Amino acid sequence: MNEKIRDYINKISTFWKERTKSQKLMLAGSLLLFMIIVSAAAFFATRTNFVPLYTNLSPQETGQIKTTLDQRGIESEITDNGTTIKVPEQVVDSLKVELAAEGIPDSGSIDYSFFSENAGFGMTDNEFNVLKLEAMQTELANLIKSIDGVDDAKVMINLPQPSVFVSEQEEEASASIVLKTKPGYKFNEQQIKSLYHLVSKSIPNLPTENIVIMNQFFEYFDLKNEENFSTGTTFATQHEIKRQIERDIQRQVQQMLGTMMGQDKVVVSVTADIDFTQENREENLVTPIDEENMEGIAISVQRITETFSGNGAQPGGVNGTGENEIPNYQAVAGETNGDYERIEETINNEVNRIKKEIVESPYKIRDLGIQVMVEPPNPTDLNSLPQQTVEDITKILGTIVRTSIDKKVSEQLTDEDIQNRVVVSVQPFNGKMKFDEQKQTIPLWVYIGGGILLAIIIGLLVLLLRRKREQDEEEFADFIEQPDVPNVPDINEEIETEASMRRKQLEKLAKEKPDEFAKLLRTWLAED
Repeated sequence: MNEKIRDYINKISTFWKERTKSQKLMLAGSLLLFMIIVSAAAFFATRTNFVPLYTNLSPQETGQIKTTLDQRGIESEITDNGTTIKVPEQVVDSLKVELAAEGIPDSGSIDYSFFSENAGFGMTDNEFNVLKLEAMQTELANLIKSIDGVDDAKVMINLPQPSVFVSEQEEEASASIVLKTKPGYKFNEQQIKSLYHLVSKSIPNLPTENIVIMNQFFEYFDLKNEENFSTGTTFATQHEIKRQIERDIQRQVQQMLGTMMGQDKVVVSVTADIDFTQENREENLVTPIDEENMEGIAISVQRITETFSGNGAQPGGVNGTGENEIPNYQAVAGETNGDYERIEETINNEVNRIKKEIVESPYKIRDLGIQVMVEPPNPTDLNSLPQQTVEDITKILGTIVRTSIDKKVSEQLTDEDIQNRVVVSVQPFNGKMKFDEQKQTIPLWVYIGGGILLAIIIGLLVLLLRRKREQDEEEFADFIEQPDVPNVPDINEEIETEASMRRKQLEKLAKEKPDEFAKLLRTWLAED
């Protein structure tokens, strides 16, 4: 058995020694890869895959579930700082059903189901109010936790106490909410507004002004009131809008004049006066349909004509002698004739009745000033910039001012007023930064490093070609059939006979084993 093992070892050793270096590396790598694959397969086949059973647990809930699992002999892991408990994947579904049937985990919070399960006659009004408030807080917290981005929520509600006295002003409730938000999650304004309205409509007589919402990092989620802005917020907003308008006009002028004169030859400054007034007005206008004749459409016409003709009665009484008579008044004698005519015309005209509700947006430019400094082509000679160019720049800026200012204001401005809002100054720029133009030269060490790298690459190529040539020659030599050379005996070689072979064996025996050689001689001598 030992000889067989020794033979196997010798064969393996001989096989290994006959391999080239690359073959040895390949065999060792294959053996190592095989061992890694077998080890990985054994590891994944025998390991237990744990998956979350419950997440976002409180320490009390985690301890209750851990105790229950230990009593059942189920292996478990607690991760995420005690908020997540994991169990083997093959039992997670059955455990969820079994624990839910047993009411585990029990958070200890009171919800509306408490009243249906514990209804009785022994509860006082104070106890009922406390349980009702607790249930209301729990239900609202569960409602908020269902919102995306919220992991947990704590709600504190303060309800006003009912008064025995009748009061016209009803007391309001208040609520304080602390959210545990997901890391990196940002709520937009619409989500915050919806959250405030959700809380306000869930609690009776709770206005949004009495709600405070913050997260675990003490960051407040304030509800922006679009109707009532604070003075600081309004000033910051208006100042930012003013700067944005000035910056846009400045960039426009800078880009246009920079293209014409050169970007480093022009400096632009813009100042604007913005009207932030927002006007809401209603106009009720009545205009005639026929504006040329200023007439409308006659929808109804009524004409009345009366005429009378006849003799009048004789005047009676005493002429000018009574108490109330006019002295020396001559009375009319004889009969009088009278004519009467009355014409009345009523026309109802239909006119245009126009009702306009006008909302004028703010952010109108009431006034605008543009100041431009231009450096002449030759900074030392101000006359190198033609006057015509300066006038063209002034006209361009005047057009920008007239088109940018509000139309109602610009119509009242004359050309002189527009030119007073534009200043073009031709001056050399003494504060301009000057940079020395450096020629892009390649350092000497780059050439040295490149030469060394090139020499290394050439040397590697030569070695590879030489090695390739040697391998080709060896392979070619293996396939070449060598001619059989006849075995010509050496004339000086001694012809070996049976006697000479015995003599050599005896000499070898005498050298290696002299005792046995001595016994052999004694035997021969005894026989003789």
